[in-house]
Amino acid sequence: MSRTTRGIAVLGAALTGVIAFALPASAHVTVQPKSATAGSYTTVSFKVPTERDDASTTKLEVQFPTDTPISSVSIEPHPGWSYEVAKTKLAQPIKSDDGSISEVIAQITWIASSADTAIKPGEFAVFNVSAGPLPDKAGTLAFKTLQTYSNGEVVRWIDVAQPGQNEPEHPAPVLTLTAAGSDNTASHGASAAGASPAAGTAALINTASNSTDNSDGTARGLGIAGLVVGLIGIGIGAVALLGRRRRGTPVS
Repeated sequence: MSRTTRGIAVLGAALTGVIAFALPASAHVTVQPKSATAGSYTTVSFKVPTERDDASTTKLEVQFPTDTPISSVSIEPHPGWSYEVAKTKLAQPIKSDDGSISEVIAQITWIASSADTAIKPGEFAVFNVSAGPLPDKAGTLAFKTLQTYSNGEVVRWIDVAQPGQNEPEHPAPVLTLTAAGSDNTASHGASAAGASPAAGTAALINTASNSTDNSDGTARGLGIAGLVVGLIGIGIGAVALLGRRRRGTPVS
């Protein structure tokens, strides 16, 4: 193999490595918005991308926290998908405006009705749920999730990040709860506790979250592009240098 050919091969391998390393970091199941007001009602959206090139996402199982139960959960139908709900009885009933509640939703399972409606490679889907009242203290809610592919593979998004540590390989979707009156309350347009958010509020929440995600994606894309351009420049220079040496051209 000539030096020029070896140089091109090395450049190609480097580019492949950079892209393969950078892209998967953004391709996990997430919850939007990333934060909501403690004690409020809100609409949460589970964003599900398909990471595989040879399989589609056919099922999504989202577990709701039962140690901090949410008394009211309603599901927006997703075209081409059905859903099943699993409930659990609480050791200690919780009070609500409608009285005492001893049973809450513990898991929602969405299932694609056919191969045509499954989430195909390079695509994503969003599954919406209205929930509340959220726990009345600031903190986090983790929604452990299982993603099933058409080839039978199950990816378990169940790892909860610990303070001071890097994000785990398969992080669970996490919703951060902020105290009422904080800056996040205004930015997300959270409704008052005890009242379900209006459609306009839900749209505002999703728009703000999507803007954040798009900004993150743009920044990540620009970073990757910069690395690729840099490697291409280095590769072109190396190939040119090798070519000049082979021709006996003096190198200044």
